[in-house]
Amino acid sequence: MCHYEHTQPGTFMRVFIGFLVVALIGAGVAVSVSAGEAVVAVSFLAPAVVCTVILVLFHSLTVRVSRDAIRLAFGGGLIHRSFAIADIEASAIVRNRWYYGWGIKLIRGGWLYNVSGFDAVEVQLKNGRRYRIGTDQPTELLAAVESAMAEAS
Repeated sequence: MCHYEHTQPGTFMRVFIGFLVVALIGAGVAVSVSAGEAVVAVSFLAPAVVCTVILVLFHSLTVRVSRDAIRLAFGGGLIHRSFAIADIEASAIVRNRWYYGWGIKLIRGGWLYNVSGFDAVEVQLKNGRRYRIGTDQPTELLAAVESAMAEAS
């Protein structure tokens, strides 16, 4: 049984990286046409490919809370993480600092999983580790985590 499932789009990331990819491809084509050499275009196209891969991997964050685990999946799910509900000691709504940014990062006090915004739910595991799950629905996510924890105990 799923207590909660939500996919948060990384809208700013999609727009910014999408624009960057288009600009790099456009610049590569313009430079290769004016210079007459395809080799020059590769210096623009290679970063465009890297940006496209980043966009595909991190364009959204899906959070699922079931009675036994919290599951996180970026983009299509290639990059994912899960936490057993039985291992969670506490959870709370927190606000991330602006410089924590987006993606998967080691931050002061634990790890951050985020694609957009500053709101998050922090879960503290019984082993002392802390994880922040970025969300645009912190109240709903916290309620689902607490409900799953109550069922598990």
